[in-house]
Amino acid sequence: MMRTDTAQLLIIYTTLFAFAYQIIKTSGFNFSLLVIFSILFRLLFLFTIPNLSQDFYRFIWDGRMILEGFNPYLHTPNSFIQNGKFPVAEAQTLYDGMGSLSASHFTNYPPINQLCFVIANLFPGKSILSSVIGLRLIIIAADIGTLYIGKKLLERLRIPSNRIFWYILNPFIIIELTGNLHFEGVMIFFLIWSLYLLHSGKWQWAAVVLACSISVKLIPLMLLPLFFTWFKTSNNTKNVTNEIISSVSNNKIVTTQNLRNDIFKLIAFYIIIGCTTLLLFLPFFSMEFVTNYSKTVGLWFGNFEFNASIYYLAREIGYAITGYNEIGIIGKILPIITVLIILGFSFLKKQNNLPKLITSMLLVLTCYLFLSTTVHPWYVATLVLLSVFTNYKFPLVWSLVIVLSYLAYSNTDASENLWIIAVEYAIVFSLFIWEVFIKKRPHSLYSETRSV
Repeated sequence: MMRTDTAQLLIIYTTLFAFAYQIIKTSGFNFSLLVIFSILFRLLFLFTIPNLSQDFYRFIWDGRMILEGFNPYLHTPNSFIQNGKFPVAEAQTLYDGMGSLSASHFTNYPPINQLCFVIANLFPGKSILSSVIGLRLIIIAADIGTLYIGKKLLERLRIPSNRIFWYILNPFIIIELTGNLHFEGVMIFFLIWSLYLLHSGKWQWAAVVLACSISVKLIPLMLLPLFFTWFKTSNNTKNVTNEIISSVSNNKIVTTQNLRNDIFKLIAFYIIIGCTTLLLFLPFFSMEFVTNYSKTVGLWFGNFEFNASIYYLAREIGYAITGYNEIGIIGKILPIITVLIILGFSFLKKQNNLPKLITSMLLVLTCYLFLSTTVHPWYVATLVLLSVFTNYKFPLVWSLVIVLSYLAYSNTDASENLWIIAVEYAIVFSLFIWEVFIKKRPHSLYSETRSV
């Protein structure tokens, strides 16, 4: 099935969601049985070439470039093919498959992601299919890791562990990650592992693992400010009460020491993340790399647009006022609003337990996607995982209705029908507003105490 077969795609996609729901419900949440289903459904894709995405061609290209001794951040595929050079095996096929947009830009995939591309190309066979199998096995392994760590974290938080299957058995997750070979799954594995380590009091290792998540996809970078109040409020209510009593008795030493310890942990946490990330980028580092990489990442905020919501509304207002597409201006304003939202969550909300921290992460990333110029379906995967630890269901609904974005490919020029996009976001925004602002209930499933 191709992504242009939109009617067939919608029917199959909706049917799979209904099927997954029935499996989870009728199995009585038999954990072992659901694990078997989760693995089997992923293995169904093992020997297939993705039809709904072409990004994997660039993944294979980058991995083979590294194996041939090239720095993938310093060369575009165009710079070789248009000059009649074929630096890697099956270069022309990979070039044609990735499309002109990817071929004309420098790679934007961080170093751990690149390592995955290299490993996949070492899989026996030396063909595109063998590399696809290698990529898919890595993503399946990451999902199994998320299942294992996610279950343990849910148990620690006294949340029913079978909730992890709303992520693991979600057809959207299986199709977009295992099927279409998007590495959000690997990023999510490192992210949830980092949160588990943080909850266990191993904040130094949590910082290292979080840096690995950033080195797969840069998205977790925007979550770093949220940890400010996690460390700042590292003492529980009992400790705070004891400090107040001590202060009243003119003994302020404990309070001062605790404050210093909190600040030290926070600074050390950020330093470990920064140093680990820099070390991972170091093998590729050069001033040319810095220039190329920053330009490529910047393009996503100022040039590309797909399946957006608030941005499309702002764009229409811009058209009405100036008669032009003002993406250059709007694409700079919306990230500023996102930053302000992140800072608001970071400094005005206390992340004094893990459910609250995860909830803030979920809402921050949701606001980021609402304000983005480009929202590809697989971007929602992180929201689906985080929602497992909260009472919010809008990410699960979004994972269903986001298939509507594929309807753009039914047009020869891949142009979007804004009415269809409006339907998607009308559903998502309605549920989001209901759950976040109207419905009165705790945002996290259970409260808990954690150590740092």
